[in-house]
Amino acid sequence: MTRQKLKNKMPKIVINLVVLVSMLLWIVPTVGLLITSFRPASDVVYSGWWTVLTSPLKFTQYTVENYKAVLSSGGMSTAFRNSFIITLGGTVIPVFLAALAAFGLSKLHFKGRGFFYALIVFMLVVPTQMTFIPVLRLYNKLSLSGTFVGLWLVHTGYGLPFAIFMLHSFFQGLPDELFEAAHIDGASLWTTFIRLAIPLSVPALASLVIFQFLFVWNDLLVALIYLGGHESVAPLTMRLSSLVGSFGQDWHLLTAAAFVSMVVPLIVFFSLQQYFVRGLLGGAVKG
Repeated sequence: MTRQKLKNKMPKIVINLVVLVSMLLWIVPTVGLLITSFRPASDVVYSGWWTVLTSPLKFTQYTVENYKAVLSSGGMSTAFRNSFIITLGGTVIPVFLAALAAFGLSKLHFKGRGFFYALIVFMLVVPTQMTFIPVLRLYNKLSLSGTFVGLWLVHTGYGLPFAIFMLHSFFQGLPDELFEAAHIDGASLWTTFIRLAIPLSVPALASLVIFQFLFVWNDLLVALIYLGGHESVAPLTMRLSSLVGSFGQDWHLLTAAAFVSMVVPLIVFFSLQQYFVRGLLGGAVKG
């Protein structure tokens, strides 16, 4: 390889090295937590997780007892069910409503369209914490505190601004001629939305589902505010937070509990990852 070729490839090599180092810095803590989740308490107390790397055969001696202890703890199955119910409603409702709103704001022509879109974008900068007290007071009057419906509505309200903003950019990139042709052929507005807009926006919708699902599934603060001490509807995050107090310094159990909560989001992400990048970049260039 000549000096000139090496000089030309240097920027690419440097970028690759930076990406590799960044990836290692990101992965190493997760690998440490994963290894710790399989280690017995005695090993966790007296040695670091990296000692396993020096003797890989020792890792084969570890069992899933930590995971059994976490899953067998009281209320874990109920917390799993509650998380699924909360996340399902907290994802489907805002994504569907955001698709309707984004389609209307991007493809329908009416007075005040720009104002309403600007108002929605402005809501992105409103701190969520500012809404806790007024919304909670309203919930107490309407008896929505401590209910699945109340949490669905809250996650819908918090998720809609970003969801509409993201889908609006994607719908804007769809050619207007396509919808005009469908309208000339006699298709109703609802038909064009269901038969054209939705199928064409699958990548964007999948990306939005991933974002919203992860936000709702991993949420603890909103659940604590609006569910309070109602254990019958408490999600997995609230249950795991209580394990921190009960397990104390039992890091082997806490790390196992953390990975239990990560299983479902990982399944959702890897199931929809083929659409993820396409959905994020779909509205970057107008077609």
